[in-house]
Amino acid sequence: MIEFLNIKSINARNKQQLMQAFEQVLDSGWFILGNAVKNFEQEFASFCGTKHCVAVANGLDALILIFEGYKKMGIMKQGDEVLVPANTYIASILAISKAGLQPVLIEPDINTYLIDPSMIEEKITPKTKAILPVHLYGQLCNMKEISAIAKKYSLKVIEDSAQSHGAIINNKRSGALGDASGFSFYPGKNLGALGDAGGITTNDDELAEIIIALRNYGSYTKYENLYQGINSRLDEVQAALLSVKLKELDRDNQSRRNIAQYYVSNIDNNHIRLPFLKNTNIKTMLSHVWHIFTVTTGNRKNLQEYLTTNGIQTVIHYPIPPHKQEAYKEWNNLHFPITEKIHREIISLPISPVMSISECSKLVEVINAYCP
Repeated sequence: MIEFLNIKSINARNKQQLMQAFEQVLDSGWFILGNAVKNFEQEFASFCGTKHCVAVANGLDALILIFEGYKKMGIMKQGDEVLVPANTYIASILAISKAGLQPVLIEPDINTYLIDPSMIEEKITPKTKAILPVHLYGQLCNMKEISAIAKKYSLKVIEDSAQSHGAIINNKRSGALGDASGFSFYPGKNLGALGDAGGITTNDDELAEIIIALRNYGSYTKYENLYQGINSRLDEVQAALLSVKLKELDRDNQSRRNIAQYYVSNIDNNHIRLPFLKNTNIKTMLSHVWHIFTVTTGNRKNLQEYLTTNGIQTVIHYPIPPHKQEAYKEWNNLHFPITEKIHREIISLPISPVMSISECSKLVEVINAYCP
């Protein structure tokens, strides 16, 4: 079986360094908000090209805390609106709701699956305070157009960078393309911890300072609580492990690009639609880090069963769009045709920095022989 993502093999490459990092934390006797967290925050901020990184418990909390920070600054208030792509993973939308704000869904571009800038302005109202572009599957949104719209209407731009670690455009990385950015370091991400983990990057000194308190019960000094915060602290062990894996991120991203290039160059089946690429030279296309390699097809169930039978594991990202979830039943009667088409037809093929050329070759051979 060609696994969709072999996390065990990914981590095995650095097992010795990971064990050493774990032992250093264990021997230090300090497990919450210590040197390992400080070091990772500095390293990841430097990697992204931002002044600040605030490490938190997970990616959902990262986005929630950004919104809560802006509320504390008086930039946002309860009930304000945030524009977000309709086809994102539900965590992007949950963060807006959990912060007491109102998500406003925007259709994606059918080619890229990213928020369509041409559909943004018509949804802006006096209550709109931010745009949340999601760099879905590892491809960067059109930040030039989004930033121009945000500037025109004095909106904040908050990147959801959960799937775009290390992506670069015009010498800037994901995480440094807006006013703030939320990252997930869930184990399956391009930069994955060995458990839940998240981070926030920003160049805004005030926002970073407020979030530092909010993640720690609203406190800078023990037993003195300035805000009604939460407990969302990245622990020392995960921080130390992430520091080890960060050193390999650019190399791993290039391995993903090489696999994606192989797929795009060799998959040839009229029943399968490959990812749309503005730059066909994807070997040097730094703006895409291929967290997920997605294709679409008219009969997904048939294709998935065929691939499983032939020893290829696939995943669907994501089977149910947010506006059709029970959690947002007030939206269930809404119709977003582009989003629904994507969620109905998309299927993700194996891609990871430890895939062998023989596995890639077999996958291409099997897919090219597919006939529904």
